[in-house]
Amino acid sequence: MSTTAVLRSEWIKIRSVRSVTGSLIAVLLATLAMTVLALSIAGRTEAEKADADLIFNAFSALNFGQVAAISFGATAISSEYLNGALRISLAAVPRRNVFYAAKMALVGTSALVVGLVTSFGAFLVGQMFMGEYAIGLGEPGVLRAVFGGGIYLTLMALFAAGLAVLMRSAVAVLSLLIPFVLIVSFVVGDASGGVAQYLPDKAGQLVLHQNAMGSLGPWSGLAVTAAWAAAALLAGWWAIRRRDA
Repeated sequence: MSTTAVLRSEWIKIRSVRSVTGSLIAVLLATLAMTVLALSIAGRTEAEKADADLIFNAFSALNFGQVAAISFGATAISSEYLNGALRISLAAVPRRNVFYAAKMALVGTSALVVGLVTSFGAFLVGQMFMGEYAIGLGEPGVLRAVFGGGIYLTLMALFAAGLAVLMRSAVAVLSLLIPFVLIVSFVVGDASGGVAQYLPDKAGQLVLHQNAMGSLGPWSGLAVTAAWAAAALLAGWWAIRRRDA
């Protein structure tokens, strides 16, 4: 089977599995819904604070979008481990490197497209509720945050996808990552230096700040998240190469 045919088949899988497409759509819908809710209620109040970061506040709802992105990455892979689907996939595409690369390429591309739409949409919709505190795309740091937000969601999806191959279970990945990003990061949220800034979510979200704190800058923080995702993808590649279907 040609690489183009493999890519086409993997795209059909993403479109046809409801839990996968639902998670992908939820990245956009959850982020927009929470943006409207948060900024319509407390957006101006937060902006009035002396130390307010208007850019980061505009993207605060990405914390909910990242949960959906993690779910998308995990479920897009775990469907292969249901009812012997992986054996059928590898029988059709015996070249495991091609199979793995095609699957991750489709997961990454899908997440990037939806992530960028989500990031742009959340910013533009959110500013409608900010009144005199609204900022535009031309403000310093805004475009960097908008594009960085989409890339960040993509990296979190790929991080989850790599772990899903390694752990062979979406439930295991979600049980690990969702408490991690919602609880662990919240607990260490006030720590701007040390180990905390190298956590995958804390590092990646530096790109959303107007002025990033700590030793990492916006893009170097995103690079740290990329390194976490790359490590997970390499672990997944090792697993798909070495383990029996």
